[in-house]
Amino acid sequence: MLTKINIKEDTFIAKIAARNLKQSKMAITIGNTIYLYNVSKQDFLSDNHWLCHELKHVQQFQEYGYFNFIFKYLWESLQKGYYNNRFEIEARNAKTDFELLNKFHIN
Repeated sequence: MLTKINIKEDTFIAKIAARNLKQSKMAITIGNTIYLYNVSKQDFLSDNHWLCHELKHVQQFQEYGYFNFIFKYLWESLQKGYYNNRFEIEARNAKTDFELLNKFHIN
């Protein structure tokens, strides 16, 4: 059975992340939900590289567990910064892992 993924547009949490990272557009994944800012769901879904990046984060939540992953992610970010966070590196490396697209059902 495919994991269901929810996508929410124009969210406050993604807006905060966009400001902190100085980005005009943002997607942030928490559990099975992808929160967007300044990008429509349609435009986000048409960018397979970006979608695969976020689906990798969903997979990381599944692998480590919800709270455990949040703890590990935040700890890694505090120690190494956002761009050197191993979970972000793994997600960036997954941008061409198009098999991820077959593992999830997007609502």
